[in-house]
Amino acid sequence: MTNAGAGRPSSPLDTANLGARVEKALDEFLARQRPRLTDIDGALLPVVEALEGFVLGGGKRMRPAFAYWGYRGAGGADGERLVACVASLELLQASALIHDDLIDGSDTRRGDPSVHRRFAGQHVANAWSGSAAEFGAAAAILLGDLCLSWSDELFCSAGLPVEAVMRARPVFDAMRTEVMAGQYLDVLAQASRDTTLERAGKVARYKSAKYTVERPLLIGAALADAPAELSAAYSAYGLPLGEAFQMRDDVLGVFGDPVRTGKPAGDDLREGKRTYLIAAAYESADPAQRSLLDARLGDPGLDAEGVAALRQVIDDTGALARTEERIDRLAAEAASALAAAEVDDAARPVLEHLATAAIQRAL
Repeated sequence: MTNAGAGRPSSPLDTANLGARVEKALDEFLARQRPRLTDIDGALLPVVEALEGFVLGGGKRMRPAFAYWGYRGAGGADGERLVACVASLELLQASALIHDDLIDGSDTRRGDPSVHRRFAGQHVANAWSGSAAEFGAAAAILLGDLCLSWSDELFCSAGLPVEAVMRARPVFDAMRTEVMAGQYLDVLAQASRDTTLERAGKVARYKSAKYTVERPLLIGAALADAPAELSAAYSAYGLPLGEAFQMRDDVLGVFGDPVRTGKPAGDDLREGKRTYLIAAAYESADPAQRSLLDARLGDPGLDAEGVAALRQVIDDTGALARTEERIDRLAAEAASALAAAEVDDAARPVLEHLATAAIQRAL
């Protein structure tokens, strides 16, 4: 496999046919869950269908990819049990997204209704009693919890040697704790209107950076019984890359094309996300710009004109350029760490390609 150019697959998930294999593992796992739920009660069929659609209906599969290639980079052999094990991270991601959409009040995910909106719509369509919104929220909490439970089940039951799973289990557990801590800090930052760069950086690190790249890599390393030196190298590569990934996500959340993001333009502005991009804007804003940020950021009724005004402030303060520069610096730091790592030759070009795809959103 070449490092660049025409010989490189269009997506790093094409290498080793990983994307299709992760999809197959998830499909087979969900097929086993279907009768477990519908045998309890036929009324659970909409739950099964919603989760099948959500889990199998899209996503970049980045976390399984980093875990898989972290394992292969440590010299581990390929196998379907490995693929099934790392596919469990997609169920964890589904749990996080379902809950995140509820917390943020998001209407859509990947171009479709978010889970809480889907079940609220089901409530309305059937003319059930009570609040449709509360029913949708309850359903989303429970479906997110179910995905969290299933992620643990698939991680432990994929068929890898017990000793390998037990080596990786502390990393898996730490990752779940960290992402929930990061999510709470994100909610806290919005409620307290904390716009410091320090808080924005910590939220990005724990809500996304460690969870998206570093911890999956370390799970792969632990499964393969990698030496401590390689795990340290993975952290040196994964943390800056994960932070750059989140910053790109933040830029897309404000300036992204809804066709690409699957969410309405400016949704992060309506939700009042206190990201690095926003913190940088506040830090450089003059009184008039700060007043506009205070008045419009977090307004759920923000219209296209309001989105455009906030985008202009972010651009005029230099926050967008500053964020792009930081993404470039973090990407260079990650590339340098990977270049110095003792990684298996088969995995190195894929990890390089994953880094590019994560930052450019080429997945």
